[in-house]
Amino acid sequence: MVEVYSVKVDCAVTSRFAHTVMTSRALNKANSSQEIFFEVQLPKTAFIVNFSMEIDGEVYVGQVKEKEKAKKQYEKAVSTGQTAGLVKVSGRNMETFKVSVNIAAKSNVTFILTYEELLQRKLGQYEILTRVKPKQPVQEFQIVTNIYEPQGLSYVDAHATFLSNELLPLVEKTVTDNKAHISFSPTMDEQRKCPKCDGTLIDGDFIIKYDVKRTKNLGDVQIVNGYFVHFFAPLDLQRVPKNVVFVIDKSGSMGGEKMEQTLLALDVILKDLYEEDHFALIQFSNEIDTFRTSLIKATKENVAEATGYVKTIWAMGGTNINDAVLSGVNMLVKDRQEKKLPERSVDMIILLTDGMPSFRSTHMIQENVKSAIGGNMSLFCLGFGNDVDYSFLDVMSKENKGVARRIFQGSDAVVQLQGFYEEVASPLLSEVDLRYPVNTVDSLTTNHFTQLYNGSEIVVAGRLTDNNLDNFIVEVFGQGFEEDFQVQGQASAMDWDVVYPNEEYIFGDFTERLWAYLTIQQLLEKSKSGTPEEKANATAKALDMSLHYSFVTPLTSMVVTKPDTKDGPDSPAIADKLTEEERQQAERVAHRYVPPLYVPPLTPTYLVDGDPHFMIELPDKDDALCFNINDEPGTIFNLVRDPTQGILVNGQVIGDKKIAPDGKINTYFCRFGIQHRTLGVKLEVSTQDISVFQDGKRVTLLWSDTASLKGPNVDLFLTKDRSLTVTLKDSVKFVILLHKVWEKHPYHRDYLGFYTLDSHLLSPSVHGLLGQFYHGIEFEVSDLRPGEVPEKPDATMSVKGQQLNVTRGWQRDFRSDVKNGRKVPCWFVHSNGTGLIDGDAADYVVSSLFKTV
Repeated sequence: MVEVYSVKVDCAVTSRFAHTVMTSRALNKANSSQEIFFEVQLPKTAFIVNFSMEIDGEVYVGQVKEKEKAKKQYEKAVSTGQTAGLVKVSGRNMETFKVSVNIAAKSNVTFILTYEELLQRKLGQYEILTRVKPKQPVQEFQIVTNIYEPQGLSYVDAHATFLSNELLPLVEKTVTDNKAHISFSPTMDEQRKCPKCDGTLIDGDFIIKYDVKRTKNLGDVQIVNGYFVHFFAPLDLQRVPKNVVFVIDKSGSMGGEKMEQTLLALDVILKDLYEEDHFALIQFSNEIDTFRTSLIKATKENVAEATGYVKTIWAMGGTNINDAVLSGVNMLVKDRQEKKLPERSVDMIILLTDGMPSFRSTHMIQENVKSAIGGNMSLFCLGFGNDVDYSFLDVMSKENKGVARRIFQGSDAVVQLQGFYEEVASPLLSEVDLRYPVNTVDSLTTNHFTQLYNGSEIVVAGRLTDNNLDNFIVEVFGQGFEEDFQVQGQASAMDWDVVYPNEEYIFGDFTERLWAYLTIQQLLEKSKSGTPEEKANATAKALDMSLHYSFVTPLTSMVVTKPDTKDGPDSPAIADKLTEEERQQAERVAHRYVPPLYVPPLTPTYLVDGDPHFMIELPDKDDALCFNINDEPGTIFNLVRDPTQGILVNGQVIGDKKIAPDGKINTYFCRFGIQHRTLGVKLEVSTQDISVFQDGKRVTLLWSDTASLKGPNVDLFLTKDRSLTVTLKDSVKFVILLHKVWEKHPYHRDYLGFYTLDSHLLSPSVHGLLGQFYHGIEFEVSDLRPGEVPEKPDATMSVKGQQLNVTRGWQRDFRSDVKNGRKVPCWFVHSNGTGLIDGDAADYVVSSLFKTV
């Protein structure tokens, strides 16, 4: 009963700056009010600038506001810690904008969404991507793109993923020297999958690729309405040799398809090295292994030997990113000092990893790497899969003249890896400076670039302070292969009426909006690294400009207030700009992603689960210790306390519903209290919910949700009915597992397990039933002898100056399989751990969930 009768996409590109308007019209044919949906997909690099709805002559326009103010003003439209967004993730490169509205019987509605973006040149071309999914044949369907490039167009190509032999001739393309017109407008019959079918062929991506002519090594400078933009991509430069260290994560989580794809990509990449390049290979888990102690020249013989070495890499162990990257840095520094590398060459490190670092905090690793690199080389970080800490890699790359990129798991991961490498494989210039008259321009975007790569382009924009352009001299400096690059020239304003006669110019302020878009993007990047003051200043400026130019950025939201309905006022909705971290989180939830909690341990792992079974896994000894603690239901035990750091973890046990026929009383942990006094954070975790207390506020999460809560002092990641990961800033990381028991079980009930993932930042004074083992335990086992049960031998353990009788058994680690667990062999210490734990089990009993002993 709802007919979408018009879908139009109108895109105008002026000097790489794309302005796209998507318009959809629908009619409610029913005799009662109906909900009508508007859903479009836009590139993730674009900023929404406008959205409006017209219903029965009444226009409703979205307003761009500061994100925090929008949240507070419209609390009903916001869920805990997340906006009730109109924007959702849609694949790797797109976002979905979706809104619905109730309209009266026989009424029309018109939706209009406008977004803008600066097209980036990659591998020698620009790409305009329009995703169309009308879901049914539409009376009026039209895609129109007009490209205005004063430099002149070298080629224009248009195709679509859904184009058949019948639809292909309907793509009309007219290209002149500096303008292209592309249109696609099939009739309803041409859209149908078959005669009289309701299904449509139009479902996929309409893609236009083009490049411009380049005649001047100075690049192209365009001046319009008091703003200028400079595009720089010189011709015929000889590539600069590169010295590249590939740092490859081979930890346990990289096993299987990830490692296979990585090694396949490496095989191709190594063979694509130029002979004048130098390279090194470093593989890492908890240990570091290098192909050579120095970089070697990419001769055919060396590459062949390296590809053989690559085939020997296999995945196991943890993730020591810190030492692996520092090994690469030290290798480059040493080879530079010993003059083993060409003087005019580019140094870079390419790190590929899929997980969280197992050694040191992410902040400490960033500091170590930044200090070691000292601005002398580029670090590129490729994050593989959905469990990677992308924000950590992103900041670390940007602090070291590089970029981070997510590699999505899938059949084309090899292509993604190769594609990224191709983008940085051919440096043309290093340390590129673009200079303009100081007294003529201000508000410059970034004008110093570490590298210029073949197939890319440098873009600088700024504001003119003096309209006298007689002395607008542009200079470009850079370091080339054999000599320095230097060029200068006079820039002048373009007469657009002459270049495009009889054209109604699309938007005369395009240079200003391009400048604003580029400035905001760069300020958002600066807000991720630097001093707190630098971050705050960059954020404030980006917010101010986002509001001024009505861009929906990560700092702003578009509030869409919909008309009231007969059932009462409709809630406003909020359109946000998703950050890469939010996209990653949304993808996890959308794909019911369960992060792997178990990685083969490389540092001791401490856990308590079941009827309290305590276990300490010791990988350096390839062994584990375990003990039980038995007490009355309701008892609260201290598990971890660190008075220096101000950290406390207590757990309360619960009994079965009733005593089982065998008379044994089983107890399990049902509540945990976690407190970081220094940071002012408290968490209470029960089998029903999770409460977070901070700054006098309480936030409650339910186990029935999948949620993420990211704060300055604590990060929480909740996987529905499974696990809660708690990361306390610069100190410790825990995972709490929820064991769900059949509700009608005659004896058992739901219970919790507690696992310490990272404790190396805690102080030497840490203690507690688990905490006392955080800094290791020395023991020796001897005199193996038959025990009461044949498969469980006894032995003598020397520990803490005592001789204990211990029994070989096993406990279960439930991180990788909550239902069945993973059997871990261990030496069981009898009598509540007597002789292994300090003192007596009763010494660890406390009076309440947040009390110290």
